[in-house]
Amino acid sequence: MLKDKTALVTGASRGIGAQVAKSLAANGAYVYVNYNGSKERADEVVDEIVKSGGQAEAICCNVADFDACKEMIEKIIADRGRLDILINNAGITRDDLLMKMSEEAFDAVINTNLKGCFNTIRHASRYFLKQRSGKIVNLSSVSGVMGNAGQANYSAAKAGVIGLTKSVARELSSRGINCNAIAPGFIETEMTAAMTDKAKEATIATIPLGRTGSTEDIAKAVLFLASDMSDYITGQVISVDGGMSI
Repeated sequence: MLKDKTALVTGASRGIGAQVAKSLAANGAYVYVNYNGSKERADEVVDEIVKSGGQAEAICCNVADFDACKEMIEKIIADRGRLDILINNAGITRDDLLMKMSEEAFDAVINTNLKGCFNTIRHASRYFLKQRSGKIVNLSSVSGVMGNAGQANYSAAKAGVIGLTKSVARELSSRGINCNAIAPGFIETEMTAAMTDKAKEATIATIPLGRTGSTEDIAKAVLFLASDMSDYITGQVISVDGGMSI
């Protein structure tokens, strides 16, 4: 499905990003597994992909750093000659009630979750335009669609990702470049594993399908948007949330 395609997945050393990287590689793409924190974990994802017959390599970059993103994209182009798929998944949380939230906590989340998307798209779009092709998939969140108490920074960033997605789609679609977003709901990851059972039960009660989602659920949607099956889809936000946002 993605044979001869080159993909970059940001924040791919764990959770949703790791699963997305594995899925793209399993379908033929050469995948760059971006990380900022743990090289060891990124290498583990790469090793798993290679052992399964795929192709991948780890690449370090803090997506909140504009110049570092430029260097990362340039390295990929220098090594592979092209970039076909950009998955903006990197994200952090610094949850707190608005009245207690520090400026640092707000800025950190905006800089990684929203500005990080801008940074990679800004530098990758130059090459997408030359190719007259490219698939961009940005990870938003149900929190960006509905808002969430205790997550003013995260919700604002993820809502911003939706606005960015639609604007990029309007600007680049005439050159054969698709830009869409996925808004995951309550997905079982290391981040959600830290929740108490009571908090999990309360959240699941708000989901029409009555269960949590998996990283595979998100990876399937990403694969669809990254492939030629979605060639006539751009500027859209697909909620993969078990109906949580309806």
